[in-house]
Amino acid sequence: MTDRRLDYIELLQQEVNKNPDRLVDVTKEEEQEEAPPPCRTLPQPCSIPRTLVIPPGLGGTPVTPQLTESLRRILFGGTFHVFNYEWRKSFFQFREPNSELSYALETDRGGARAIQMVVQARIIKYLLFVRPGSSDGRTLHSLCDVGQKDQERALAAALADSLWLAGQEVSATVTLVAEDYCITPHLDYKLDNFTERLQLFTFQEKEDVRSFILEHIQRFKEEGSHGVILFLYSLICSRTVDRLKEDMDSSTSHLLHLSLGNFVCRQALLNLMLTGRASPHVFNGTLYFGEDGRPLERPLQGVLSRSDVGYLHWSREQMERGRLPQVGSMLKTPRFPVWLCCINSSFSVVFSLTRSLLSDWKMEHLFQLHYYNGQNSQRTTARLTVDTHSHHWEASARDSDGDPERRFPSLEMTIRTKWAGAAIDWNGTLPFY
Repeated sequence: MTDRRLDYIELLQQEVNKNPDRLVDVTKEEEQEEAPPPCRTLPQPCSIPRTLVIPPGLGGTPVTPQLTESLRRILFGGTFHVFNYEWRKSFFQFREPNSELSYALETDRGGARAIQMVVQARIIKYLLFVRPGSSDGRTLHSLCDVGQKDQERALAAALADSLWLAGQEVSATVTLVAEDYCITPHLDYKLDNFTERLQLFTFQEKEDVRSFILEHIQRFKEEGSHGVILFLYSLICSRTVDRLKEDMDSSTSHLLHLSLGNFVCRQALLNLMLTGRASPHVFNGTLYFGEDGRPLERPLQGVLSRSDVGYLHWSREQMERGRLPQVGSMLKTPRFPVWLCCINSSFSVVFSLTRSLLSDWKMEHLFQLHYYNGQNSQRTTARLTVDTHSHHWEASARDSDGDPERRFPSLEMTIRTKWAGAAIDWNGTLPFY
């Protein structure tokens, strides 16, 4: 075993000597990993069903070694990290068609859930306000009357929306998986038997993006497809790694971070999906001065444009520590009344059926919101009545045994970051978040 490790070290040193400008990523976590064998024989492809692999004659551009390394660095901060099983098994799967939750995606518990819920928000936007025949004031029943073809069209539209925004509404790139490897990676790159087989398809018209995704929708929505990772790669390629580096500031260098043994999305990735730009913060504009009033050495990048779907954030722990981030109006007041919610680091969606809620202040006196948290235990869409006009919410706060979650449910606190002081009625449903 010792001789084999020495052989590998010698090979690695030779590779570094031949490429002095290449830095070998070795973090504390990576030092603990077992060194890969020196054999350059590529392993068998990962277990993606053959029906989900693109045929040889489809075209596109094969991934390059430089791009595979750039994808790893912009995602993980180094080339030796790979997606774990929870990420690889994640895809975009709807609930049963023509059911009470036929508009809804089934989500995972890992880091991929944030991506699935952003796509969920865009699916709701499409079904309520964009698809042919939709209009202001649609009923909740319109979200239940969704067949399989409607589900697929909504998913294609939602994915295309984010990719087109990331490409500055000029172009977008879709990544799919080819049967054969496109590259032979370097010694300082850890194979995942998936990224090395990417094929890139770039379009200059949004409708072409949507049509192409719809034509290949099974490669995003079927088990074994790695659909969430494919969408994430498409998002990065649409934005380009160079532009992503320009989007971020000194507080963020890559899009995922390790938390409790799993890679989860940073705010920059959420903002990339919501606005098309990977700004690391949720306030409006750019921050040039610190809390002490002194100029920052490097400005902090916030949100520069109003998003189609919004974002609300609340954390009990952050609130108790006085560190709750203040979400700016660019995210809190989107173009459509659909919000991604980050509540105690878990993701869900609230939405209204009435688009004028965002443009007519009188509509905000008394209105209804609907809530979906993506968990299998939720069997029906929750309906909440929000009253911002008649009385302050603290006057009717529930008496309880002192449990702050029972007295002030986290979802209610999240809604109040947008509508301060609102009283919220669950309409007979026991508050579950």
